Amino acid sequence: MKLKKTLKIILPLILGGFLVWYSLGIVSPQELVTYFTNANYWWISLGLFFGILSHLSRAYRWKYLLQPLGYQPKFINSTLAVLVAYLMNIFLPRAGEVTRAAVMANYEDIPFEKGFGTIVAERIADLVMMLLIIIITLFIQFDFIWELLSQKINPKNILIYIGVIIVGFVIFIRFIKKGKSKIAQKIKSFVLGLKDGITSIFKMKNKWSFIFHTVFIWVMYVAMFWATIPAVENLSVPFGGVLIGFIAGGFSIAATNGGVGLYPVAVAGALSLFGIDEVTGNAFGWIMWTAQTAMIIVFGGLSFLLLPLYNKNN
Repeated sequence: MKLKKTLKIILPLILGGFLVWYSLGIVSPQELVTYFTNANYWWISLGLFFGILSHLSRAYRWKYLLQPLGYQPKFINSTLAVLVAYLMNIFLPRAGEVTRAAVMANYEDIPFEKGFGTIVAERIADLVMMLLIIIITLFIQFDFIWELLSQKINPKNILIYIGVIIVGFVIFIRFIKKGKSKIAQKIKSFVLGLKDGITSIFKMKNKWSFIFHTVFIWVMYVAMFWATIPAVENLSVPFGGVLIGFIAGGFSIAATNGGVGLYPVAVAGALSLFGIDEVTGNAFGWIMWTAQTAMIIVFGGLSFLLLPLYNKNN
């Protein structure tokens, strides 16, 4: 069990280190310095502003899940807890959620298990939003994606693959419904929990306010990515490319600690589909990742210091 936990911490760091080395093989440190020097920091600042708005909205949204439980935390404490959580996730995968619940237990007397339960419900809402963005991207870029696949795969084979996926999905659903194995039961439990989490959102008192903030948070995430693009000279990306680049970056953040190493590579790979050369794509990815990470480190670090000062009488 200890080995499993250790590997969960070490493997993402090793992967991140390898990908940093790989990325710097595409765009040299000297070239990166040039890109950073010539970057338009007004656009970067605008992107960070959108990022800050998303964090504030996330902190405010949290109250809609805590109110039915009888808790009304101070908005400042909610905001500081959210920022500390983002900081912790850079160093330890998934540690942010635990830290966030622990902060509120310490400073707002919200039982850890209840606070953590609301955070899990938030993650379900965020997962739904990510899936919606993927679906919207598929609709907007359907012709482009189909043409791209057709160039590499015979169109008839694409239809066969789609058919196989549909059949496989139906078999998978039947297996989960009737399966008795531990794996089947775990997947079934996860899917039912996801379903319960989604339906509970529509049953809450302030559901439309919660949904508004959820949509707003993700619009700000996309806006942060979009606003940073003009920071790199001569970089032009269509809206479909913005969405695909954003999705690639989002998955990279989930795969390694805060996307270290993987974020620039993933974003560059997505942008290359739209004719952006690898060097420029990687440079943009590094600028985007550095801006986000610096914001989290600065505000997360300040939050660590401000929490005990703000709550010194508690």
